[in-house]
Amino acid sequence: MQIWPIQDAKARFSEFLETCLAEGPQMVTKRGAAAAVLVPIDEWRRLQAAARPSLKQLLLSDQGRTELVVPARGAARRRTPAAAR
Repeated sequence: MQIWPIQDAKARFSEFLETCLAEGPQMVTKRGAAAAVLVPIDEWRRLQAAARPSLKQLLLSDQGRTELVVPARGAARRRTPAAAR
């Protein structure tokens, strides 16, 4: 992975992009610290697909998928039926 200072990446963006497409991910630095990575779209899509579980994995998972808040039983007042009044 080649490292590009932000000034070079901005000034030579076409070359920066072509290098990314030909060689793979390219890192951009800002004031010497890693700031971002430019990756080809195919690799980005692969990473996105790998990052989220499939529907099958979600359905077969033994983990809860939401936080379901269930009120305590018996805490609510009950109405009396109209016929019993």
